[in-house]
Amino acid sequence: MAKDSCLARITAGVAIGGAVGGAVGAVYGTFEAIRYKVPGLMKVRYIGQTTVGSAAIFGLFLGAGSLIHCGKSY
Repeated sequence: MAKDSCLARITAGVAIGGAVGGAVGAVYGTFEAIRYKVPGLMKVRYIGQTTVGSAAIFGLFLGAGSLIHCGKSY
């Protein structure tokens, strides 16, 4: 497998998108949990759901973007 293969680019895109999405989701989930005064341990669940959901969406879209740009050479 070549170092600059299409699969490697897509995998890197998904990984970076998941990391960025997870970070954004954690910050946003924490803000929303405090803002809406989510009680007790429900905050952990709420923040976790927001983090995982955001990471999945960002990863999906960044992976799709990497797939679209895979065949293009500049």
